[in-house]
Amino acid sequence: MLRLLSDQERVSDDRVCAYIDEHATPALRREAELGEYIFGGVESRRFIRGFAANGWLVPHWPAAYGGLGATAALSYSIREAMSRAGIPHSFCAAHMAGDVLIKYGSPYLREQFLARIARGEIEFAVGYSEPGAGSDMLALRMKAEDCGDHYLVNGQKVFNTHAHQAEYHWLAVRTDSEAPNHKALSILLVDLDSPGVTIRPMITIAGSRTNEVFYVDVRVPKARLVGEPNKGFTYILGQLARERLFPPGQHLRHFDSIVHTVRALPDPAGFRQRLAQSKIELEASRLLYERCATLMDQGKDPDLESSLQKLFMSDCAQKMSRLGLDVSGGAGFGPPREGEEVNSVTKQLANVVLTIYGGASEIQKNIIAQRGMGLPRTR
Repeated sequence: MLRLLSDQERVSDDRVCAYIDEHATPALRREAELGEYIFGGVESRRFIRGFAANGWLVPHWPAAYGGLGATAALSYSIREAMSRAGIPHSFCAAHMAGDVLIKYGSPYLREQFLARIARGEIEFAVGYSEPGAGSDMLALRMKAEDCGDHYLVNGQKVFNTHAHQAEYHWLAVRTDSEAPNHKALSILLVDLDSPGVTIRPMITIAGSRTNEVFYVDVRVPKARLVGEPNKGFTYILGQLARERLFPPGQHLRHFDSIVHTVRALPDPAGFRQRLAQSKIELEASRLLYERCATLMDQGKDPDLESSLQKLFMSDCAQKMSRLGLDVSGGAGFGPPREGEEVNSVTKQLANVVLTIYGGASEIQKNIIAQRGMGLPRTR
């Protein structure tokens, strides 16, 4: 529970935790851990319908859009509770793109999408990275040709994590071939079952699925343009500031299981220092997470701060999973421990993936150096 909550919000937060305790099944937790805690699977869709009916999926949204008109602090506390419970807590439409849609989307898009997002009925997949443009958004080349009442889209995206489960693509495209890169991009909301869209699986080192998505002469109505044409880079920054916020709950859950194992060892002393360091880093990451919620409640995008939290959390998670491997020894290669769905080796590999998606750690360091310390771009 975030310490920023009002007394009334604490009551809501307690109700959320009680609901999760009652309705989070082992099947849901298994699906979540195997799917990197991202929404879209059968069990998570079943769970979220009842959960979202209480306004808990997007509580900081206005009531007109399906929220509770509450603070970002409550929204992020709820995400942390979901994370700690080991259930899906990463929703592209609700937690990443939805705020951007509220701020910049046309009345038509807000009417078409926001209420359905709030009810947990639909999901987006982020379509940014390309074979020649990974973390560098300005290098993307997928083209959307202006054809009057629609765009004609051709190109390829990669690492689109749950495009195979989502209904819509939050798609970054190039709509101006002459303008500077930061003034040439637009965002389209595309039906992923549109003619000409092909989704193919890509399997990560942790065994989870991401995707490459191909577009061949895909028609996208102009009404599906988010905001203004060629202003997409601004919207990308707003979405990424939210995508990079990682609730530390799932790592606290892993940490607790490591502590439980260490306590059963005949000589646990050798792990005390590393356990203490992990505890300190997890607490620091939680405070960085709270800071981002504070900024959002002040009407600011946590651009720099989300990079700080993402970098710190992913580094902490890697060190902690290495600790888990050392504690488990050779057993880390065998069946998972009781109450877990994957073994220690898979957890370590998943935490390597964590340092890449949402913007690689090296990119986060550049952002921190440039925007946080005023250092020049490297040439």
